[in-house]
Amino acid sequence: MKLRSPMPELNGATAVLNKEVQKEDLIGQQPTLIHFWSVSCHLCKVAMPNINAFRDEYKDRLNVVSVHMPRSEDDLDIDKIKEVAEEHGITQTILVDNQHTITDAFENKYVPSYYVFDKTGALRHFQAGEGGMPMLEKRVNRVLDEAAKVE
Repeated sequence: MKLRSPMPELNGATAVLNKEVQKEDLIGQQPTLIHFWSVSCHLCKVAMPNINAFRDEYKDRLNVVSVHMPRSEDDLDIDKIKEVAEEHGITQTILVDNQHTITDAFENKYVPSYYVFDKTGALRHFQAGEGGMPMLEKRVNRVLDEAAKVE
């Protein structure tokens, strides 16, 4: 996806854990962080406390949605996804994307990966991989600051 592209639809999840969410629920109120991860991804598990911290610290100002993107047949097991989500404290919406419908809509190829959208639903930042949490936090804060100025 290119910067400033509109948020893709979030349709096509094979399961939804914690809370159902649609694109329309996310746009207009506040910025959104969409996080792609997989149960077989060690780096995703290492990064999870950072995502949970974003979710908790900015809970009234930032939507956080996780998309589980399977990388192998073993990643398709919904019970394993639930188990890892519980172990790592993932309480936000998890869209289980076993058919890669959402993954393809985002043109995503990586886990972990992070998409930051402003409150209008325009992509403002993308990054992938384990590092760069300070950069992600900086970008999230920039989008949050812009949203606060508009209100």
